[in-house]
Amino acid sequence: MTASLDWRHEWFASLMWTATACVVTLIACAVAVWLLARYTRWGRQFGRLAFPYFDPRRSLRPLLMVLLTLALTIISVRVQVLISYALNDIFTALGRLHARDFWSSIMRFMVLAGFYVAGSLISYLIAQRFTIHWRAWLTDHMITDWLNGHAYHRGQFVTEPVDNPDQRIQEDIQQFVEESRYLSSGAVDAALRLVSFTAILWGLSGPIPVFGHEVPRAMVVLAYVYVLVASLIAFRVGRPLIRLEFLREGLSASFRYALIRLRDHSENIAFYGGEKVERAALATRFSAVIKNTWIIALRRLKLQGFNDSVTQIAQVFPYVIQAPRFFAGTIALGDVTQTADAFAQVHNSLSFFRNSYDSFAGYRAALDRLTAMMDANHDSRQLPSPTVADHPAALVIEGLRVWRPDHEPLIEGLTLTMSPGQALLVKGASGSGKATLLRSLASLWPHADGTIRRPTGGRTLFLPQQPYLPMGSLRTALAYPESPHLIGDELAREVLHTVQLGHLECRLDEEVHWSRMLSPGEQQRLGFARILLSRPHLAFLDEATSAVDEGLEHALYHLIRERLPGCMVVSVGHRSTLSAFHTHQLNLLGAGRWGMTAA
Repeated sequence: MTASLDWRHEWFASLMWTATACVVTLIACAVAVWLLARYTRWGRQFGRLAFPYFDPRRSLRPLLMVLLTLALTIISVRVQVLISYALNDIFTALGRLHARDFWSSIMRFMVLAGFYVAGSLISYLIAQRFTIHWRAWLTDHMITDWLNGHAYHRGQFVTEPVDNPDQRIQEDIQQFVEESRYLSSGAVDAALRLVSFTAILWGLSGPIPVFGHEVPRAMVVLAYVYVLVASLIAFRVGRPLIRLEFLREGLSASFRYALIRLRDHSENIAFYGGEKVERAALATRFSAVIKNTWIIALRRLKLQGFNDSVTQIAQVFPYVIQAPRFFAGTIALGDVTQTADAFAQVHNSLSFFRNSYDSFAGYRAALDRLTAMMDANHDSRQLPSPTVADHPAALVIEGLRVWRPDHEPLIEGLTLTMSPGQALLVKGASGSGKATLLRSLASLWPHADGTIRRPTGGRTLFLPQQPYLPMGSLRTALAYPESPHLIGDELAREVLHTVQLGHLECRLDEEVHWSRMLSPGEQQRLGFARILLSRPHLAFLDEATSAVDEGLEHALYHLIRERLPGCMVVSVGHRSTLSAFHTHQLNLLGAGRWGMTAA
């Protein structure tokens, strides 16, 4: 029996083929990425998210892993081609009853199969390392972008604020990375198999008469026409999935957020007895999720039914076409089986994009959500904000203007100077802009401009009405926003005693939900403990004693003035008892008017 290939010299031919394919594939991939990034919307979205990671000026590792993945994919396709010829030899030997040739072909197949399995395992390991590394980098990149310029807070004021950034960072990044690798590597693998097995199918294909005319290489023509027509129909059936997947992510995140709010505000809801209202709200959100899920399920049912039908018909198609030539004795049994294998490879390669349309729909939705978040972050940093400059020994405000979102003025042309040791009490009617003034001084309010010179960095501390308590131990909450390791046990206990929280000194390293464990008054005392520990040059206090009685308020302010005599203090409050601890008073009179008096 004559073998289908010259196996003695095939290793050299395969080596040359692999090297040539690597060069051609690399060039083709680079051109394809450039064209997609230039002429398609989703390609530009991909570039925004991926190009910084693959920038060789940052690191060569991602590009090297891509090159290695491409090389392994090309080798895998070549081994599949060789396995196809080995199977041809096996079935030809069976058809001609050549036992010796059969067993030698079996041994050849076993060696090739071993190479293929080993290559698949190595490819999987490298793909996982690549995916995990890319996901970790992109998550850090997106979190940095979200935190930069207070975008995580100011993003709620942009024209199109994004919903559920937590879900976008946690889930959409994972989907983007995994689907990028799957779709790109799958497309490359499909293209390589298409070229390789089309050549095999071309050699095995014969003419077929159609309406009195002979079609040469009919198997190749029929394979391409069959799959391309099926793909066009599948794209039309599956196109609505892109919008539906985007909607699914948003509805699911909205329902999950409502559940989290119920948990976080459980006490208030229980006091009001609001279970009926909460149940109705949750039911409304969940019904929208279920409705969208049914629409997606029915659309996928149509797409899957069509794809499965096309695939099942394709299994017998090559046998039907080649059967007349086999019965006529013009081709061997091995040629028939290799034709079926080559047709299946061509069919699967051409069908990759059709079968992956469902995944691509979810991928497009993830691209939209991630780039929308990047746009919102960028837009939030473009919102108006006072110019803040460093001044280590004074608070200087020049021409500060603050207005509402509807452009109604709150403060017009505020100008003042504070020196170390001075304290300013901000008073005014509800809605006059007291808290908004402090937000503007912290560059958090997007409807303000002017010039502010003050101590920056850790030398300024903002203490809101309800201090933020991070997850972790009490020591972590006490040290925030600094590292808990900077506070020793003795210092922590002394400060807790000073603000009348001595009963917590034995729980310094206990990790519980402290924002639930501590009463509002205890949380405010913890905020004053932070001031004593961080010793800022400037402290802003927004009704920071509203949850404690006047006697405890007096004690806390006395601690600040006694232990930090050089600290400048700006307080917002309503109680007249606060005047004793401030040297000046700023009265906000409404409609942009204000006045300064001695406290």
